[in-house]
Amino acid sequence: MTPRDVVILSAEDDVAVAVRALPVGHPIAAEVTTTAPIPAGHKVALTAVSAGAPVVKYGQVIGEALVDIRPGDHVHVDNLGFGGGTLRRSAATGATRAATTDGAAEFLGYRRRDGRVGTRNWIGVVASVNCSTTVCRKIAEIAEREILPRFPGIDGFVPIVHGQGCGSTSSGDGPAILKRTLAGYLGHPNFGASLLVGLGCEVNQIALYAAAGRGAPVTSFNIQDVGGSRAAVETALARLEELAAEASTARREPCSASELVVGLQCGGSDGFSGITANPALGAAVDRLVAAGGTAYLSETPEIWGAEHLLTARAEPEVAAKLQARLDWWRTYVASTGASLDNNPSPGNKRGGLTTILEKSLGAVAKGGRSRLVDVVEYGARTTAHGLVFMDTPGYDPVSATGQVAGGANLVVFTTGRGACFGCRPAPSLKVSSNSDLARRMAEDIDVDAGAILDGSASVEDVGETIWRRILATASGTPTKSETFGYGDDEFVPWHVGAVL
Repeated sequence: MTPRDVVILSAEDDVAVAVRALPVGHPIAAEVTTTAPIPAGHKVALTAVSAGAPVVKYGQVIGEALVDIRPGDHVHVDNLGFGGGTLRRSAATGATRAATTDGAAEFLGYRRRDGRVGTRNWIGVVASVNCSTTVCRKIAEIAEREILPRFPGIDGFVPIVHGQGCGSTSSGDGPAILKRTLAGYLGHPNFGASLLVGLGCEVNQIALYAAAGRGAPVTSFNIQDVGGSRAAVETALARLEELAAEASTARREPCSASELVVGLQCGGSDGFSGITANPALGAAVDRLVAAGGTAYLSETPEIWGAEHLLTARAEPEVAAKLQARLDWWRTYVASTGASLDNNPSPGNKRGGLTTILEKSLGAVAKGGRSRLVDVVEYGARTTAHGLVFMDTPGYDPVSATGQVAGGANLVVFTTGRGACFGCRPAPSLKVSSNSDLARRMAEDIDVDAGAILDGSASVEDVGETIWRRILATASGTPTKSETFGYGDDEFVPWHVGAVL
């Protein structure tokens, strides 16, 4: 046995995590050898666990044994299940922040007229309804080719298009979420200007967004009012010429890190995510919060079973708001005939994650150890500074869309399997949970957290690296996903309610 064979996360744990693939008969602890091959990132039993008894990892319950588990057994879907999902271990209530944070940290950002700060200077071409999507794409395509070369002060033109906006009632959760999301994008500080294009007869009328452009100019029109599709493109290009001329005059200036709002995402997680990338991102978040900034932790179905770790460091009214959202999700999922343990995904399971409890315990590590100061609805802006929870689905594009609508001017996305993602207008930093992934997908990964596994770097070391990359990215350094061109198709507002 070498120190790199397994990781034991807590003295209370019933399982260890294999750092590399282990053969049958491999020693992992005193008098414990593997009884089956253990893939990298998967769990191996350290102790005997009787059928029906809880199984502990991270010092927390991740499920219950479906059969008797022997020391050395591979612990996965055949012998570990969700059970009732009701067992919890107590959580420490003391929230701490990283002591090494530079309280005077700055980045170079774009100060907007409403006082908020952008990390990019895009121009948005926003569809109010699916019917104007094709026209918006055509507008952005031509503007990139004909207008952008003459205005180097802007980053480009982003089509913000979607499949909603009509075929629904004008009230209720669905229309309210779409309106909040589009308004958040139209007023986003990473847009130096925006153009809103409607059809004219849709439920989601452009008149609903009259107050959206308080941070930067917003202009709008309906295709039906200007003479059709080709006329709409010509009208748009004339208006974008004026918007680009104004937006291109914006210049970066030193801004406090307290102006940063960072969306936290994890996708394609594996058995290493909760050991390396997620806690390292949490260490970076503690630095951000100590500097006065804000972080959005989200993906409500993927904190299920770990919510007590958040409520333990929140004021009672904030904890109650989080519990209310979890209660809503329990009812919502049950109404579809599903359960919250339908998560993890097949890819998560191939990477070593077995139950939603295990996945959630790793996912909440992205929030670090700072206090939870607010809980907001999907796409809503918080007025607080610190760690904030935004209620979103676990599906990454939908979740990140809500965070950006809520003002996230940068996203950090951890992955163990290799999720590919970008979310214009916000840059997206990608952090790998293991070095093999960082090597295989070097064109997609910005930070490799795999060094934590072999002990060559600590969680705090990698957290500091992520923090410095956040500041550099906010100042204009492009991410790998930006260089490739991700972000035009990842705008996916949460769709709730009936299609009529």
